[in-house]
Amino acid sequence: ITIGGPATMENVAIFDSPGKGRGLKTTKELWAGDVIFSEASLAAVVFDSLAERICHSCFRRQDKLQRCGQCKFAHYCDRTCQRAGWAEHKQECGAIKAYGKIPNENIRLVARIMWRLDKEGSIHTIDDISHAFGVIMCNGFTVSDQRGLQAVGVGLFPNLCLVNHDCWPNCTVILNHGNQSAVNTMFHSQRRIELRSLGKIEEGQELTIAYVDYLNKSEERQRLLKTQYFFDCTCEHCKNHTKDDLKLGGKEVDGVKPSEEQVKEATDYCFEMLEKMDKSRLNGDYHEVVKICEGCIEKTEPVLADTHIYLLRMWSTLSEVKAYLQFFEDASDYARKMVEGYTKLYHPNNAALGMAAMRAGVNHWQAGQIEIGHGMVCKAYAILMVTHGPTHPITKDLEAMRMQTEMELRMFKQNEYVYHSMREAALKNKPMSMMHEPSSMEEGIKNLFHRRK
Repeated sequence: ITIGGPATMENVAIFDSPGKGRGLKTTKELWAGDVIFSEASLAAVVFDSLAERICHSCFRRQDKLQRCGQCKFAHYCDRTCQRAGWAEHKQECGAIKAYGKIPNENIRLVARIMWRLDKEGSIHTIDDISHAFGVIMCNGFTVSDQRGLQAVGVGLFPNLCLVNHDCWPNCTVILNHGNQSAVNTMFHSQRRIELRSLGKIEEGQELTIAYVDYLNKSEERQRLLKTQYFFDCTCEHCKNHTKDDLKLGGKEVDGVKPSEEQVKEATDYCFEMLEKMDKSRLNGDYHEVVKICEGCIEKTEPVLADTHIYLLRMWSTLSEVKAYLQFFEDASDYARKMVEGYTKLYHPNNAALGMAAMRAGVNHWQAGQIEIGHGMVCKAYAILMVTHGPTHPITKDLEAMRMQTEMELRMFKQNEYVYHSMREAALKNKPMSMMHEPSSMEEGIKNLFHRRK
């Protein structure tokens, strides 16, 4: 399948990448934040589990959606979105009515791809359909909501399929929802992905993205890549086991490290508690989540490094849950530890680091720690300007937040007492609410590529 939506590809060339097959390389020098190409989806669908909560045209989350009067399955923000989505939904709508049942998201996506190719005059064999399922299993790209915070669907972007994996990539991919809100559809812009440069890339260099999260050890990343994408990763970070010692290491105090046995014992205990914590979280028992995490941290924090990936998961979960339960000082402490650990592990322009810094900035603001809060917001803004760009909704949110914290920091430096008095009065009238009910860390920004079991 090589037919995609309109894409600007003048900055790239297809070439044979050694050991990887086809790949893309840049035809000019690039700098951090450059958009290398953008591409509309060949087809995209909302996840089965969110079919009644997400608009099937613009993929925005809305409280009240209007249902398609024909198939009773597709949901839209309003008539404008319904009209904009009709070209893709028309044949799906008739098929759902004829079939009498709703097929799963993978079947719906393949069907939309086939209908799209029908317009190009293609005839489908069983092999074509089987190949399409294989393509979406390996190359389906997660479509997020308008804020980029939750994965809500899956789409196929054919040119993006050409970009190979590296655990320490030089590019990132974000979804830009475009604009479908204008009443006249001629003013709509398409939902599209953008391939963005994370730093300086020399002319002729291969462009790469990460298919899996770097926060896994090299062995685990290789296992995930083999089972999900059917290749063996031979990148430098996997070959050299780069930063693996930090990810499951012990805490060094005054040059003294705990024994391997102590580290292993603490690591195993942490893993066990993470499983218990996940169960409580799924049940919505957040006080139990706090109890499990705090007990685990008390026992393992003196032994494990501040970059240990299990501790980082504990801190991340606690910062989110504590903020939800309105224990803002505790939330900010754990969020700061999380960001400090991420900073030692991730690429400096990694989107996950930027999102973590944003969360930490909000937590510190909520706790009244305006100096650290403003610093975290600025750090997040600098990263997301590269990974998401200035027009993305989440970057715009951050820009507004940065201006707010900057103004408050000036007030704080002029008169701390007046600042805190005004802040308390403002919070009584309108408490700042950033956190939704805690959800899985793996949602949204963590896993770019879609794989359903």
